[in-house]
Amino acid sequence: MARSRARRRRYSVLLVVAVVVTVAVLGFADDVSRSAHQAIGPRRSENRSFAQLANNLVGQENLLDAHFVYLVTHGGSLSRPVFAARLTQLADQLPLWSTEAQLLRRPILAHDVNRTIAQVTETVVSGYSTLFAAVARALTLPWPPSVPGTASAAQGSLRAAAREWSVARWSLIHEPGTVTLDALDTSSARVDLSTTLAALAASPTLTLRRAVSVAALQVVPAPLPSSVGRLLLPPTVDLRLGVVARNEAYVDQPCVVSISIAAGAAPAQREATRLTLGPLGSYAWVPSPLHVHDGEHATLTVRVSAADGGGTATRTYAVVVAPSGVTAAG
Repeated sequence: MARSRARRRRYSVLLVVAVVVTVAVLGFADDVSRSAHQAIGPRRSENRSFAQLANNLVGQENLLDAHFVYLVTHGGSLSRPVFAARLTQLADQLPLWSTEAQLLRRPILAHDVNRTIAQVTETVVSGYSTLFAAVARALTLPWPPSVPGTASAAQGSLRAAAREWSVARWSLIHEPGTVTLDALDTSSARVDLSTTLAALAASPTLTLRRAVSVAALQVVPAPLPSSVGRLLLPPTVDLRLGVVARNEAYVDQPCVVSISIAAGAAPAQREATRLTLGPLGSYAWVPSPLHVHDGEHATLTVRVSAADGGGTATRTYAVVVAPSGVTAAG
């Protein structure tokens, strides 16, 4: 009997132990399952959020690519200012892409896809910057200084970026969230730029025709009424001028603005300044006062001379200073 009771006690103890172990194992399995579910949830959210932002960035890049190709292949009918404005609008998007790509570096996702899209975007930004500068140079459009590089090399880097991204964009297909990233289109890399730019440069509306002019002349003291090309001044010893030079072309135009006045055998008075006129821009220059005297007859020459074949604009005036005591003339 004692042996039977001892056996029953051992059986009861083993049963209790088995129950405790079973409960513990089930609890552990539930914790593991809950932890796994909790780990997958944030990863799924991160992957889907990344996909939305990355696809938005790639979509912007693809849209710019299409707009650039259309501009260089159909822009021959545009004027120089309009063409330059549209090219500038495209270029203004590039710094924003770099910022967006850097923001996508965190949190780090599977297969380091964050680093890849950041590197690809920087390559794309650099490539388009070089292409835009090449177009501006071909048409002699005003453009900020750019990093040296050829258009063909830029097209090659764009093709390489597209190939790299075509592999990386599948990085999250088997990860939580099951997202697919959009492909990168680089049609700009397949355009025959040498032929395309030559056609643009030959367009009548885009061809550069340099020209400058003397847009206005201010004279102090104000001339009295007289005929065209004749400045009849009241008695004075100082002739003060204000010259407005104008650039008639959409291009940065270096030039020299000069004035001279000569009277009889006396040495001519001269003054000049060098400047660069912006596209279709004007510049007002005030030289030092010219010395004249009552009753003097002189010839005033105002000239704008442009570099790089921009021509010369000249205005010549017969200057007559009224004798002392004269306040009006016909």
